[in-house]
Amino acid sequence: MKLSTEPSIGRRRGTSRKQGLMLNQKAILVLAALCATVRFIGIVLGSHFFGSPSASNSAHQSAQVSPLAAATANRNSASSEIQKLILESAQAEAIEKAEHEQEIEALNQGDVNKALHLRGMLAPGDKNYNPHRAVDDILAEEGIKTGDEQEGGDGAMYAGDTGDHGEEEKEDMRNHLVVTMKEDIEVEKKSISSKLKDFKAGAAEIMKHGLRGASENQENQPKVKVEFDKGESRYYPYMTMPIPEDYDFSKYEPLGGGRFAEYKDGESPYTITDKLREQSDELARSRRVHVLNGMKHIWKNYKERAFGSDELKPISGGTSQNWGGMGTTLVDALDTLWLMGMKTEFEEARDWVRDHLQHSPPGDVSVFETTIRSLGGLLSAYDLSGDKVFLEKAEDLGKKLQRAYDTKSGLPHGSVNLNTGSSHNFGWYGGNYILAEIGTQQIEYRYLSHATGNNVYAKKSDRVFDILEEQQPADGLFGEGLQESGNSIHFTKDKVSFGAMGDSTYEYMIKLWLQSGKKEQRFRDMWDKSMNGVHEQLVQKSSPNGLTYLADREHGRLNHKMDHLACFMGGALAIGAYTDPRGLDSSRAQRDLKTAKALTYTCYQMYARSKTGISPEYVSFHGSNDFSIPSNAHVFNTEAHPTKVLTD
Repeated sequence: MKLSTEPSIGRRRGTSRKQGLMLNQKAILVLAALCATVRFIGIVLGSHFFGSPSASNSAHQSAQVSPLAAATANRNSASSEIQKLILESAQAEAIEKAEHEQEIEALNQGDVNKALHLRGMLAPGDKNYNPHRAVDDILAEEGIKTGDEQEGGDGAMYAGDTGDHGEEEKEDMRNHLVVTMKEDIEVEKKSISSKLKDFKAGAAEIMKHGLRGASENQENQPKVKVEFDKGESRYYPYMTMPIPEDYDFSKYEPLGGGRFAEYKDGESPYTITDKLREQSDELARSRRVHVLNGMKHIWKNYKERAFGSDELKPISGGTSQNWGGMGTTLVDALDTLWLMGMKTEFEEARDWVRDHLQHSPPGDVSVFETTIRSLGGLLSAYDLSGDKVFLEKAEDLGKKLQRAYDTKSGLPHGSVNLNTGSSHNFGWYGGNYILAEIGTQQIEYRYLSHATGNNVYAKKSDRVFDILEEQQPADGLFGEGLQESGNSIHFTKDKVSFGAMGDSTYEYMIKLWLQSGKKEQRFRDMWDKSMNGVHEQLVQKSSPNGLTYLADREHGRLNHKMDHLACFMGGALAIGAYTDPRGLDSSRAQRDLKTAKALTYTCYQMYARSKTGISPEYVSFHGSNDFSIPSNAHVFNTEAHPTKVLTD
């Protein structure tokens, strides 16, 4: 929706913070009218506060003309200016009345963005939300009217007056008029002074903390809410105009952390209407253009420099084959190309898969990584396109990977040779099984069974959850390492983490239940049991601002750190809440949804508080500013060059 940028006489549209607090046009007219009125009273009283009486005034007084008539005569010289002010004020009132009617109509139609614009709280095209309302809006809230708006005021007694009164009656009228106007002036002055004082104080407080959130260095970040009265509803204030297609993001400056603080506790502080959803979708579509352009840029470079290779090195432009030389980037991106509508690029990649993809690397590959990236990529492409080429390649890979499940316990080894079928666990982890790896393969193999009609893939991978279900602790929280001893399995690592080594097994619990059509209840039961343990033991709050995070637990004690990988829990908890068999309104679902929102806000802060705008691998929740980034918490690019993350 395109809003007019024309300024209104009686409204202040969005002003930048640098402009400070300025009275709007109507306030100026009110003050001018007050000055004219005070001058009028001074003339009536024969006062010299505003200059010496004129000769004309003296002549009238010597002729014993009534003070009221004298005052009327003496103000004729300024009548044109006053009439002009009154006319402008009337025009302003007419415009404001029309805007107010349009505002009410916009609110009734759910068009909050237009309503905010009419109220003067948004500047079209300005990314900064302006929270300050015009002075007349504040006065109107208290039912205070300016002189020309008052109904049945003292001026009504003179309507139709012929001026034919006795001297005593005229004197009474004069005295009554003077007293009344004095009182009116004092009331108006006090009201305006009081309201402006409150207005400035409130605005200063908002500007101090910022609607975008308090500074990271501030001890206390207040919960900021901007309310628009319509019953008890509160309307979303952050909606912006769609982003132009030619917007240059190279000039974009990150706005920093601490913003949108009203979301930090997982609350939903605003009323979301259908109209607002439409506006949000429109904004998202404008952003989608730039996301697509980013993908086109990346794919163009990959195609030109590394097509068919596992990875493109972003700095040197070289290639690497870290994942067995099976075109991992290409295969993993197939579903993204399809979903983004890049069908030409998809077909080119499809031809490479058909003509060049071979699952016969010279060495061992990670069973977990190859399953979720290569097997998952091929199956996703098949599910979206229906092209049998992808299913054929997926089954070829699945058969080779499944040989890692040929162990005494049925748990899959971490590494396998796709040519020989030999497999083993990693020496760097003491030969133990890793929880996150063994519990994050089932979705792919179950779908492969569904697509091929061969149930062996699902049966082998489901064996993992048979074991986990049998050994799930009372609190639902698994240790991250398991060891095979004869025909039995036991946990060897006491550490519980929703970061590396443990994370995605919990994610697959809820997704496996959904994949089964909500029929295999054991996955849902395991999920709910684990989430109870999470809330009872791992959910923590930071200091001083109360950011929600999931601590690690080791040897019965909490380690107050959180991996970036744990941010998947925001989405997983939300999925669990919206699909809860007890209903979304149940206490369990509401608990999970609130934590999901609060946790996602913390993850947003992990990005926003970094000068690079990129979250580190993990943060430590110690100190006086919620969390800190340890010196060894780096972001790694694909050329294995660690980049230290700097904070504000």
